[in-house]
Amino acid sequence: MVIIAMVTFPPEGSKEIGKRLQGQASLPDYIKMKGPYISGVTGEGIHSLSLYECDRSKLPDAIEIITNRYVAYFGVPGLTHSVNVWLEAGEALKMIGL
Repeated sequence: MVIIAMVTFPPEGSKEIGKRLQGQASLPDYIKMKGPYISGVTGEGIHSLSLYECDRSKLPDAIEIITNRYVAYFGVPGLTHSVNVWLEAGEALKMIGL
């Protein structure tokens, strides 16, 4: 399973986002982060995608820590974000008894 965080913001918010990103604290050792990956989409703004991995036993703590990281971006005009747990196909199949 992975936790995927997605952020979208207008280009004029880039410098403010960058400043707030640089101020982020390090993650605990049990959370591995890939990204953020950045892409500009004409007419939509800047998209950022980050992938987080952790052991299932640490999932509740990891979700809280990761979600709280995005509080730092509150107040940036036009910013939207989401943080969601994504299951591997095998994990999802187990949930439906297969």
